[in-house]
Amino acid sequence: MNLRYFNLEEFDSPDAPGSGEQYMDEEFLTMLDKARHYAGVPFVINSGYRTRAHNRKVGGSKHSSHMNGMAADISCTESRQRAYIIGGLLEAGFNRIGIGQTFIHADNDPEKPEDVIWTYY
Repeated sequence: MNLRYFNLEEFDSPDAPGSGEQYMDEEFLTMLDKARHYAGVPFVINSGYRTRAHNRKVGGSKHSSHMNGMAADISCTESRQRAYIIGGLLEAGFNRIGIGQTFIHADNDPEKPEDVIWTYY
C-alpha cells in the first residue's frame, strides 16, 4: 500500500510491532491519507490498530474500531488545527468523529452508527 503522508508503522499497536501493516483497513488508510491532504496540516497518530490487551490497558471501548483497524486518534491541542483536521476528515468522507482535549478520533467502521460527532469531555 502506498500512502502519501503516513508510514504503516505509525499505526502499530505498541505491544505488536508490524500490526499496523498487518491489520489496518486499506479503505480507512486511503481516506485518512486524503483527509491529511485536505487538512493541509500534519496528522500525528496517537493510536491506530490496538490489540485487545492494549485496548483494555488504555481503557478503550469493548467494541473499539481500533481493534478492527478502522480507527485512528490524531494528536491535536490547538483550536485552529482542530478545525483543519475536522474539515479534512469530513471532506474525505469520515462521518464518525470524536473530539477529545488532546486528540481527534476518526473511524469508518460500517458496523457503527453513521453521521455522528461526539466529545470525550
